[in-house]
Amino acid sequence: MELPGIIDVHTHFMPDRVLHKVWAYFDSAGPLIGRPWPITYRDDEQQRLDTLRGFGVRAFTSLIYPHKPDMAAWLNEWAADFAARTADCLHTATFYPEHGAGSYVSDAIESGARIFKSHIQVGDYHPGDPLLTEVWGLLSEAGIPVLIHCGSGPAPGEFTGPEPIAALLQRFPRLTLIIAHMGVPEYSEFLDLAQRYDNVHLDTTMSFTDFIEERNPFPRNEYSRLADLGERILFGSDFPNIPYSYVHALEALERLGLGAEWVRAVCYGNAARLFAPARHHQPSVGE
Repeated sequence: MELPGIIDVHTHFMPDRVLHKVWAYFDSAGPLIGRPWPITYRDDEQQRLDTLRGFGVRAFTSLIYPHKPDMAAWLNEWAADFAARTADCLHTATFYPEHGAGSYVSDAIESGARIFKSHIQVGDYHPGDPLLTEVWGLLSEAGIPVLIHCGSGPAPGEFTGPEPIAALLQRFPRLTLIIAHMGVPEYSEFLDLAQRYDNVHLDTTMSFTDFIEERNPFPRNEYSRLADLGERILFGSDFPNIPYSYVHALEALERLGLGAEWVRAVCYGNAARLFAPARHHQPSVGE
């Protein structure tokens, strides 16, 4: 299938020592993973960049996320520097429920952040934590997408699932969210939220692949809603932390049988529109 390029909204670039700790956790098949998970693209940073570009990826993220206080601000500093020296990276930032979060999120917005990452499972926090009220308000007002891992896969956390996100959206209905991994395994409930709120998107990260279908298959009776919500589904890969080839993620989309136009929109057009330059007065993606 011919694609104009790929915009991958779910890739991980982070400080080496942090990334190696993440890889060690995957290697141990820790409780948040729950199964063997070999890393396919365990290379140095430049090789990973070259590999991603070799697949036709024209824009991507550097998703970072803290698991404790006093971590988010320096991760944001690293990510800002990475984006400054990596023209095709969408400047990424993150946050954690802590005093001062509003201040460093505001700084990240001012410095040009295009997307924020929230990881409810790893961070082990409720998205409705009062320490995040200012953060959500700032992001809602700015219209900057938050890519949020909030589904209960691959292993449930205390605060994962659709209910906390539904409550968050009741408070901030204009918030732009990208639900990671299609919300696995609560696919239907997160599709419900996307139908209810115009600024809720979902990313395809790992969804529909053999690895995920083995334990958490996407329900076939929801394929029609994938088509109906086609403008708000974005391609994500989880590169480099995937236990299969990058190409398999693309093939998994094609075999859904939703058509070439749908695949092109998911892999490129939808994200190009979401991150269009007029939205945040930033350079265009994919150029």
